[in-house]
Amino acid sequence: MKKLSLLLVSLWYVLALLISFRVTESMDEINNIWVKILIAHIIATIVIYIGSVINKNSSLYDPFWSLAPFPIIIFLYSISDINNLSTLNKVLISAPIIFWSVRLTRNWVISWDGFGHEDFRYIELKKGNKIKLEFINFTGIHLIPTLQVNLSLLPLYFLFNSYELSSLNYSLIFASSFTTLAVIIETIADEQMRSFRKDAKNDGVTMNRGLWKYSRHPNYFGEVMFWVGLYLMAFLSIKTPAWLILSPLSMLILFIFISCPLMDNRSLKKRRDYKNYMTNTSQLFIWFPKI
Repeated sequence: MKKLSLLLVSLWYVLALLISFRVTESMDEINNIWVKILIAHIIATIVIYIGSVINKNSSLYDPFWSLAPFPIIIFLYSISDINNLSTLNKVLISAPIIFWSVRLTRNWVISWDGFGHEDFRYIELKKGNKIKLEFINFTGIHLIPTLQVNLSLLPLYFLFNSYELSSLNYSLIFASSFTTLAVIIETIADEQMRSFRKDAKNDGVTMNRGLWKYSRHPNYFGEVMFWVGLYLMAFLSIKTPAWLILSPLSMLILFIFISCPLMDNRSLKKRRDYKNYMTNTSQLFIWFPKI
């Protein structure tokens, strides 16, 4: 069942990539690269939304978050020679993103049970009459997250269109290392949780070991750090507009006010010891627990 589900997901994403590429390729009147990327991003989202409706499962969208940046970074890398961007700097920008994309997609493949399962957050959101359900399904579950990711990837546009990175940039080395560290933190947190859940004795018990001793959501902390790292790559190494701070800030707001509370509320219902853990442990940032 899971293998068949993964095959269907793969086919839908290949179709989304081909259609979005085909449509934007013919838009010669649009000169701005990022506008074309945004349009392609939205077209691909619409294709995946149609697939979600056909398969009656919005979890088809789950890997979009990690898969969509991959072709974007490959495309930007391929056209960056016109700005005399050095190969080393291109690698420093691209490597952490590819690492993040592969890691997060792998984590989804391991965790997802196939079309027999749908994310509990989607089930909660999709309540009400048919019209309301589909409006929320398209906007809240598919389109808005796509726009969020597109906004958070915007520093890449300035990096790959800069003429300031023709030689080695030590600030970029620091920011790239910071971004890579963020992905490592995510990986460690996810592996610690996966190992904890394998033990049947831990059913109904809150994970409070390793990184989870210092944050209720260390995997989300690493995710936020990753998007901050993308911004730092641009901010520290080239000239950027002041409003670009919205890219990482919007992601931080998303996790603090939406993603973390949703997971906390779910855990409060499932684990009797979570309230005490929640009181004593930092929500997102890794910090010492209260004594």
